[in-house]
This record gives sequence, C-alpha cells and structure tokens, in this order.
Amino acid sequence: MKTQEYLVTLNIPPSLEEAIVDCLLTFETEDGFSSFPVSAHDHKNQNLSIAEQVAGRQNQIRFQMYIPEQDLQVLLDKLKKEFSGSGIHYWVLPVIENGCF
Repeated sequence: MKTQEYLVTLNIPPSLEEAIVDCLLTFETEDGFSSFPVSAHDHKNQNLSIAEQVAGRQNQIRFQMYIPEQDLQVLLDKLKKEFSGSGIHYWVLPVIENGCF
C-alpha cells in the first residue's frame, strides 16, 4: 500500500530560486520537483516595484513537489526556519492519485 502523499506548492521571489532548489534537493523524493515561472496577482501592493504595480502582476517562480506524509512537516519546518519573512507563499494539498502513463 502506497503512503499518503501531498502536493506542496511554493510561489517564491526569483531572487530565492537557487536557495529553494538547494533546499528541496535535500529531500529525496520519488518524483523530484518541478519549477516554472508564474505571474502572481494580488490586491496588496506590498514589495512590488512601480512596474509591477502598473502591470498588476509580479514575476515569481512556482515550485511543486510531491512529498510523503512522513516528510511533510520536516519540509515545512525547514522552509519556515530558513526562509522566514521572505514572502514565500505556499499551500499543501492531499494527492488522491498520481502516476505515469
């Protein structure tokens, strides 16, 4: 029986990309992780440049990673410890099913 997995999603400032890659690489997961550029939209203008305020979006990098239940809290604790106050947004969702075709 497969252990419960969760999908962890992080939206991070581009300046933290390499540090997050290094952090996530310390977790050996079956599927690794993915990253891709995203445009973040928020009604708050905190930490936005004038250009971002005018455009109504902020460039960020999104990371997604499947992680087993037993490693989830360890990952979240590590991220909170190493990146507290950095503006990273995250969410965690239970995975109903995943696989390869």
